[in-house]
Amino acid sequence: MATPAPKPRIRLDKKEAKKGDLVEVKALVAHIMESGQRKDKDGNVIPRKIINKFTCEVNGKPVFAADLEPAVSANPYLQFKFRAEESGKVVLTWIDDDGSKIVGEETITVT
Repeated sequence: MATPAPKPRIRLDKKEAKKGDLVEVKALVAHIMESGQRKDKDGNVIPRKIINKFTCEVNGKPVFAADLEPAVSANPYLQFKFRAEESGKVVLTWIDDDGSKIVGEETITVT
Protein backbone atom coordinates (compact mmCIF):
# COMPACT_ATOMS: atom_id res chain seq x y z
CA MET A 1 0.00 0.00 0.00
CA ALA A 2 1.38 3.40 -0.99
CA THR A 3 2.16 5.95 1.68
CA PRO A 4 -0.36 8.81 1.53
CA ALA A 5 1.05 12.17 0.47
CA PRO A 6 1.71 14.52 3.39
CA LYS A 7 -0.83 17.26 3.94
CA PRO A 8 0.80 20.65 3.36
CA ARG A 9 0.32 23.50 5.81
CA ILE A 10 -1.00 26.57 3.99
CA ARG A 11 -1.86 29.99 5.39
CA LEU A 12 -3.30 32.97 3.52
CA ASP A 13 -2.97 36.25 5.40
CA LYS A 14 -6.39 37.23 3.97
CA LYS A 15 -9.16 34.74 3.27
CA GLU A 16 -11.32 37.74 2.37
CA ALA A 17 -9.74 40.43 0.22
CA LYS A 18 -10.71 43.37 -1.92
CA LYS A 19 -9.99 43.12 -5.63
CA GLY A 20 -6.41 44.21 -6.24
CA ASP A 21 -5.20 43.48 -2.69
CA LEU A 22 -1.94 41.60 -2.23
CA VAL A 23 -2.45 38.29 -0.47
CA GLU A 24 0.50 36.69 1.29
CA VAL A 25 0.80 32.89 1.16
CA LYS A 26 2.91 30.84 3.56
CA ALA A 27 3.28 27.15 2.76
CA LEU A 28 5.18 24.28 4.36
CA VAL A 29 5.29 20.68 3.14
CA ALA A 30 6.95 17.63 4.70
CA HIS A 31 9.46 16.19 2.22
CA ILE A 32 12.95 14.68 2.56
CA MET A 33 14.46 16.62 -0.37
CA GLU A 34 17.21 14.02 -0.82
CA SER A 35 19.89 15.50 -3.11
CA GLY A 36 21.26 12.19 -4.42
CA GLN A 37 24.76 13.10 -3.23
CA ARG A 38 24.76 11.34 0.16
CA LYS A 39 25.55 7.70 0.90
CA ASP A 40 23.87 5.30 3.29
CA LYS A 41 25.72 3.35 6.02
CA ASP A 42 26.74 0.70 3.46
CA GLY A 43 28.27 3.27 1.09
CA ASN A 44 25.46 3.15 -1.47
CA VAL A 45 24.30 6.41 -3.01
CA ILE A 46 20.88 7.45 -1.70
CA PRO A 47 18.75 8.16 -4.81
CA ARG A 48 17.76 11.75 -5.53
CA LYS A 49 14.19 12.60 -4.51
CA ILE A 50 13.40 16.30 -4.54
CA ILE A 51 10.47 18.55 -5.23
CA ASN A 52 11.56 20.26 -8.43
CA LYS A 53 8.50 22.39 -9.25
CA PHE A 54 5.99 24.40 -7.23
CA THR A 55 2.92 26.17 -8.60
CA CYS A 56 0.08 28.24 -7.19
CA GLU A 57 -3.13 28.76 -9.14
CA VAL A 58 -6.31 30.65 -8.37
CA ASN A 59 -9.28 29.14 -10.22
CA GLY A 60 -6.86 27.39 -12.58
CA LYS A 61 -4.94 30.57 -13.44
CA PRO A 62 -1.24 30.60 -12.46
CA VAL A 63 -0.26 33.32 -9.99
CA PHE A 64 3.15 31.99 -8.84
CA ALA A 65 5.64 29.27 -9.80
CA ALA A 66 9.11 28.22 -8.70
CA ASP A 67 11.71 25.69 -9.81
CA LEU A 68 13.42 24.08 -6.82
CA GLU A 69 16.96 22.66 -6.79
CA PRO A 70 18.72 19.99 -4.71
CA ALA A 71 20.17 22.65 -2.39
CA VAL A 72 16.69 23.36 -0.95
CA SER A 73 16.41 21.96 2.58
CA ALA A 74 14.05 19.21 3.72
CA ASN A 75 10.47 20.31 4.44
CA PRO A 76 10.57 23.33 2.12
CA TYR A 77 8.86 26.52 3.27
CA LEU A 78 7.68 29.03 0.68
CA GLN A 79 6.34 32.54 1.16
CA PHE A 80 5.07 34.76 -1.63
CA LYS A 81 2.31 37.22 -2.56
CA PHE A 82 -0.23 37.39 -5.34
CA ARG A 83 -2.79 39.99 -6.37
CA ALA A 84 -6.40 39.02 -5.54
CA GLU A 85 -8.54 39.27 -8.67
CA GLU A 86 -11.40 36.80 -8.10
CA SER A 87 -12.92 34.51 -5.49
CA GLY A 88 -12.23 30.80 -5.65
CA LYS A 89 -9.82 27.99 -4.91
CA VAL A 90 -6.16 28.71 -4.28
CA VAL A 91 -4.40 25.48 -5.27
CA LEU A 92 -0.75 24.85 -4.37
CA THR A 93 1.04 21.94 -6.08
CA TRP A 94 4.47 20.50 -5.32
CA ILE A 95 5.83 18.13 -8.02
CA ASP A 96 8.50 15.54 -7.20
CA ASP A 97 11.24 14.09 -9.46
CA ASP A 98 9.14 10.97 -10.00
CA GLY A 99 6.11 13.01 -11.10
CA SER A 100 4.18 12.50 -7.88
CA LYS A 101 2.27 15.53 -6.61
CA ILE A 102 1.39 16.96 -3.24
CA VAL A 103 -1.61 19.26 -3.52
CA GLY A 104 -3.18 21.59 -0.97
CA GLU A 105 -5.88 24.18 -1.30
CA GLU A 106 -7.53 27.09 0.43
CA THR A 107 -10.41 29.31 -0.59
CA ILE A 108 -10.35 33.08 -0.98
CA THR A 109 -13.28 35.47 -1.24
CA VAL A 110 -12.68 38.64 -3.26
CA THR A 111 -15.09 41.57 -3.10
